[in-house]
Amino acid sequence: MTGVAVALVLAAALAHAGWNTLAKQASGGAVFVWLFTAASTCIYLPFAVAVLILQDFRFGSAELLVCLVSAGFHLAYYLLLQKGYAVGDLSVVYPTARAAGPTLSVLAAMLIFGERPGQWALLGGVLIVAGVVALVWESGGPSRDRARASVGFGLLVGGIIACYTLWDAYAVSALLIPPLLLDYVATLGRLVMLSPFALRRRASISSIWREHRVAVLGVAILSPLSYILVLTALVFTPVSYVAPAREVSVLLAVLIGGQLLGEGGTGRRLLAALVMLAGIVALATG
Repeated sequence: MTGVAVALVLAAALAHAGWNTLAKQASGGAVFVWLFTAASTCIYLPFAVAVLILQDFRFGSAELLVCLVSAGFHLAYYLLLQKGYAVGDLSVVYPTARAAGPTLSVLAAMLIFGERPGQWALLGGVLIVAGVVALVWESGGPSRDRARASVGFGLLVGGIIACYTLWDAYAVSALLIPPLLLDYVATLGRLVMLSPFALRRRASISSIWREHRVAVLGVAILSPLSYILVLTALVFTPVSYVAPAREVSVLLAVLIGGQLLGEGGTGRRLLAALVMLAGIVALATG
């Protein structure tokens, strides 16, 4: 990876851990997703218009279809993530999802795009799997049930991450859709898809906005920003390097979950996250 790609991916990781913490604290479900999606469409509209004009990009039917499918993937991602945070811990759901996503992305990139990571990359995949197993191991009782629910949703979210990573990588590298425009049109698509559900719950919209306004605006800014940075890196860097490297945010999420949110098990979960980070480094350099 080039220095520019590394800088983009690390900045994306910081933004990503930040918005996930805000989303966990809010735990507002589909209405919360609709609120920050609506805010994102307003905040990023000037930037999308500027890119559209400056790059003179024209959307055809193929490009619009790709954006629509991307919107569906990301909507499923946000809804599953909110459900996972409602029943599980940030310090388990987040690392599991972020580790499963790149591992599946690398495997799919090998099969679909013909990318051939080296032996270190394959070792990285093994370390990530080992880290996930250690992360969710609980001795028994309610904590074990919660860990199982957390890892279950984490794996589901990880599967969606793999899908949208590969799909969007094709969009920006093959169809040459500008990353910000891809994310913006997909965000607009999610807003339209979710509006019939959300607008029937105006009381919930008012309540969540009143109680979690900072979280709504924080996620609205940081979530698109983190992904736009990743998409920009994907324009000139293979999926099998970008997808794993961005997951350095798992360490931040474990520390935040253990210390800020009081989820417990920080030492063991941090050790598991370090194993996964070693795997991520191996994937990114292999």
